[in-house]
Amino acid sequence: MSEVIQFSEVKCSEIKCPIQFVLDLLDNKWSILVLRELFGGTRRTHELLAALPGISTKTLTQRLRELETQGLVERLVYAEIPPRVEYSLTPKGRQIQPVMAALHQVGSQWLEQETCVCPLIPNL
Repeated sequence: MSEVIQFSEVKCSEIKCPIQFVLDLLDNKWSILVLRELFGGTRRTHELLAALPGISTKTLTQRLRELETQGLVERLVYAEIPPRVEYSLTPKGRQIQPVMAALHQVGSQWLEQETCVCPLIPNL
């Protein structure tokens, strides 16, 4: 005899919504843009500042710390003088790539313009 397994329907308002959870982790536009840049590979602070016009050093540092705390970004400090610090995505951070690539695709369609070179999209 086969068993019938029934799943109860739980509304997102009754539990933590997975979409809200991810949005809370990503927090704001700078977090998303920092992640976008790190999809291009390991970056140092000055490289991120150059790639993100309008972000202050203080804001960048805050976002990097938050992303590191959330397990999305890894910080590697080299014992040199002056100290060298590099940031890269963790495996958890790389999991957001399909979502960000989809945002890139939709944004390109909505803007009705040639696509930009984006570290999220391989072979552009």
